[in-house]
Amino acid sequence: MRTAIRSLPLLPLVCVLSALSCLAPSTARADLGVWTGVGIAEHHTSTVDTALVWDPHIRFWNVGDWNMALLGELHAAWFHNSEGEDPRDLGAFGATPVFRFGKTEGALRPYFEAGVGIRFLTGTELNDSYHISTSFQFADMVGAGVAFGEKGQYQVGYRFQHISNASIKRPNPGIDFHQIYFGYMF
Repeated sequence: MRTAIRSLPLLPLVCVLSALSCLAPSTARADLGVWTGVGIAEHHTSTVDTALVWDPHIRFWNVGDWNMALLGELHAAWFHNSEGEDPRDLGAFGATPVFRFGKTEGALRPYFEAGVGIRFLTGTELNDSYHISTSFQFADMVGAGVAFGEKGQYQVGYRFQHISNASIKRPNPGIDFHQIYFGYMF
C-alpha cells in the first residue's frame, strides 16, 4: 500500500509520456546534435554550457508550416564567479526536456522554446557570501532562435535560464543567466 501511494505522483508523468509516444514521428530532421553556449549572470558569474541534443521526432500542434517539437538535452556546464574575496568555480550536470515551437520549412526557420530540467552542482558556494544551499537545482529556461542550412541543421539562439532549488532549502537566491548558443544537428 505504501509503494502505491508513493508512486501515485508519477502517474501523470507516465500518462503524458505514454500519450507522447503514440504521436506519429516526423522524418524532417536528424536525431542527434550538440550545442555550446556562453552566458552571464548577476554576482559576476559567467557560464559555458554544452548540451547533447536528442530529437526523437515527436511533433504535434501543427499550425501551417509551424509545429511543436519535443527535444531532450543532456547538459555539462561550468560556472565561474569573480566576485568577493574567495570566488569559486562550479560544475553543473543535468537534463532538460525542451518544447520548441518552430517553422518547419524555409531557409531561415525561427523557433521559440521553453523547458524545465534538473541540475546537479559540484558545490553550493559561488563565493564567500553567495550560498545556494543545495547541489540539486531546477533549471527552467525560455528562449528563441533560428535554424538554417539545407536541413535546418545549424542553430543560433538566445536563452534566459533560471537555476534555483525551488525553496527546498534556504537560502535560495537562484542564478539568472542570459545565454547565447550555437548548435549543429547531425
